[in-house]
Amino acid sequence: MGRPKCPRQIDCMPGSSYFKPRGIPVSMLDEVVLPVDEFEAIRLTDYEGLYHEQAAEKMSVSRTTFGRIVESAHKKVADALINGKALRIEGGVIKMAEMRKFKCDDCGHEWELSYGIGRPSPCSSCDSKNIHRTMEDRGPHRHRRGRPFETNK
Repeated sequence: MGRPKCPRQIDCMPGSSYFKPRGIPVSMLDEVVLPVDEFEAIRLTDYEGLYHEQAAEKMSVSRTTFGRIVESAHKKVADALINGKALRIEGGVIKMAEMRKFKCDDCGHEWELSYGIGRPSPCSSCDSKNIHRTMEDRGPHRHRRGRPFETNK
């Protein structure tokens, strides 16, 4: 019996969870199931353009584990496309990323958004575009333009 999988961190759930060839009833199709963590691996590498090392860090897995996840995902997507199968995205051992905190520098309004949905624009309170992540959300380990953030202690 193998070791249990550690949860893989994902930034967002897929907008659509089922894809099928056009013109063929679902009842006549074979299905390929793509776990959500494999969907996330494809999103990070093929859509976001991250290197495997960067994507592995975002998913909280090792680089070699990430390589296995994305290889499995590619095989499943290729099987669905080449053999005309439906693709269902569900399951997997996952944990959602935390929320991001933003603050408007003009009016002071603060709000949270989940990862993976892009940067907010503009402020919902005053319509300003002068918004930033809060310092507490950035944390001391985060970097901006290659430099560590300065914290006032």
